[in-house]
Amino acid sequence: MKLSVLTAHINAAPPAEDCEVTLITDNSSKVCPGSVFVCIKGMHFDGHTKAAEALRNGAVAVVVSHDLGLEKQIIVENTRSAYTLLCSAFYGNPEKMLKIIGITGTNGKTTTAFVISSSLEKMGHKTGMIGTVKNILGNGVEIPASLTTPDPFELFSLFAKMVKNGCEYCVMEVSSQALDQRRVDGIKFEAAVFTNLTQDHLDYHGTFENYKAAKHILFENTSIGIFNLDDEAAEYMMSSTDCRKVTYSASENTCDYSAKNIKLSAGGVKYELVSDNNIGRVNFKVPGKFSVYNSMCAVICLVEIGMDFSASVEAVSECQGVPGRMEIVETDTPYTVIIDYAHTPDSLENAITTLKEVTAGRVIAVFGCGGDRDKTKRPIMGEIGTALADIAVITSDNPRSEDPQAIIDDILAGVPKHKHAKVIVEADRTAAIAKALSAAQENDVVILAGKGHETYQILSTGKIHYDEREVIANILK
Repeated sequence: MKLSVLTAHINAAPPAEDCEVTLITDNSSKVCPGSVFVCIKGMHFDGHTKAAEALRNGAVAVVVSHDLGLEKQIIVENTRSAYTLLCSAFYGNPEKMLKIIGITGTNGKTTTAFVISSSLEKMGHKTGMIGTVKNILGNGVEIPASLTTPDPFELFSLFAKMVKNGCEYCVMEVSSQALDQRRVDGIKFEAAVFTNLTQDHLDYHGTFENYKAAKHILFENTSIGIFNLDDEAAEYMMSSTDCRKVTYSASENTCDYSAKNIKLSAGGVKYELVSDNNIGRVNFKVPGKFSVYNSMCAVICLVEIGMDFSASVEAVSECQGVPGRMEIVETDTPYTVIIDYAHTPDSLENAITTLKEVTAGRVIAVFGCGGDRDKTKRPIMGEIGTALADIAVITSDNPRSEDPQAIIDDILAGVPKHKHAKVIVEADRTAAIAKALSAAQENDVVILAGKGHETYQILSTGKIHYDEREVIANILK
């Protein structure tokens, strides 16, 4: 594609010499002849320091936020936004040929995305999906996910593949970092969903207010906004936006959709979804109060984008669980083993509380906290895990560059003096799982929290293969 065509999408004049562009990148190590290098200033590195080098390595232009005195520089107001718009143009603006549904919130994004995507497919609409667990591109093509919301060059390449495969819709998780880094700039969402907001990613955003403001960006460029009215951040998310606002609640009547006669069991949730014009009986086969919110949100989104109410209720009720989300592992034991992605205070509380409501025996929780991430949530996780579980096994979860024991010490700082649970500390995650399984008795539930769909562990020495399903099987042998 010609450089002049690309720069027209960012309202910038190209360098004097027009030429073909072969790559858009913000990674200086990927620069090759024919590429455009976008200089982005991050938390630890400023791409502007590599601009001259990029030109020497064959870049046809560098996109910068201020004058560097270089011959082939293109000055823009915001290089992050320019990067996204250039990537979109490079792939032929594929997002304009898809009806895109965005889902944001601290918890529930993955399940809600899976349910909406699979329900659309059941109703005859070819649908792609982008999210934490995997990316679905249509025609049976699936690839592992790199980030919840990918880098713009990858993101628009995925959109282009969906269009090529005949997808009509794309359902995508939209992270707060992606919104803050302008990775979805220029995308007009058909609908945007707010699930909930609790503490997370403060290592990146600095404050909860910054985190909340980043989430709000999604609703500034959508036709329909769907909001969980039971979350105290809903009012903020609905403020200062021109989208059509739709609300839902499992406890209030002053909303557009409400859940009534809720019944929770180990087999899932049942309730009546009620609006001014319709009532439907949802039977969603994933246990927990949060499953009420995830499933009703999915039905509402389907209805609001034009699907039949009854067909939407039926499609959502037919959906199965999501890998790593309250996933029951086949163990042939008198106790139950569940893998879940719970890695925030709120999600850990929801997971353990849910299991206690439907478990005849004890709940044994194995959990830790990630290294090089928000340290403030560690003592909170410790307090919640030991207050709610009958046995709490505190261990490692992607320690990265940090000392696993130092992370555990941070978690233990929140364990109350008169704790409810018996506490076991074991830094080695495999040994910790083994101790949890050894302690389990008939009718108990062992929940391994934090890893979920992940099949790796990130250590100071790098990423290693680590699938908890395999770990469980090997221990039980």
